[in-house]
Amino acid sequence: MSVFASLVEHLADLLQPFFHASAAAAAIVLFTAFVRLLVHPLSRAAARGQRARTALQPRIAELRKKHGKDQQALQKAVLELHAKEKVSPLSGCLPGLLQMPAFFLLYHLFSNSTIGGHDNGLLSHELLGAPLGGRWADSLGDGFGTAGSLAYLALFAVVAAVATFNFLRARRTAAGVGAVVSGGEGEQVPGVGAVTRVMPYLSYFTLVTVAVVPLAAALYVVTSTAWSAVERAVLYR
Repeated sequence: MSVFASLVEHLADLLQPFFHASAAAAAIVLFTAFVRLLVHPLSRAAARGQRARTALQPRIAELRKKHGKDQQALQKAVLELHAKEKVSPLSGCLPGLLQMPAFFLLYHLFSNSTIGGHDNGLLSHELLGAPLGGRWADSLGDGFGTAGSLAYLALFAVVAAVATFNFLRARRTAAGVGAVVSGGEGEQVPGVGAVTRVMPYLSYFTLVTVAVVPLAAALYVVTSTAWSAVERAVLYR
């Protein structure tokens, strides 16, 4: 973690002439963009998988007619069809899972007062007057209208807008996937139907995350969520 801290410090030093006191925050945004670029090929693969699952819907309808009320045979047939066509019902979850290590790295980096036996200098950096190692509860203690509380209100506003956009799009996507993987009388792929029903609401959990994690980690979440909104608008046209 000390190596990563040094990288963030050096990047912040490079950005300091442009962003001044918010240079470390800008470094986190760039780091987030780099992570998203790394997983972008998987996001493109997930989009292709979504289109492939939609294309399988007529064939699944035929399997439903063939097996009738025999749900066990129907589930087996659908699983075999997905395997034959090399389509994973849960492939869209992989890009998000691969981002988790980066998030937790930032979380721990800005939650520790010392790094490698030395004081964590990153905790002195700020975003619009709010310390990157602070939390929303800390800004509430200073009262409303302060720079720290206004910074969090701005983040909440961005997250709420992006989460709503993602919610509407995810609900349409989940409806399409649900039509493929769920039958009218039972679930064809065990567990997938429940996942697709819940997924649209996960967009709003980012609000809770921003409220409880250090500001640096919250900035990662906001940047990544905004990236997802743009990425989905392009890939799922």
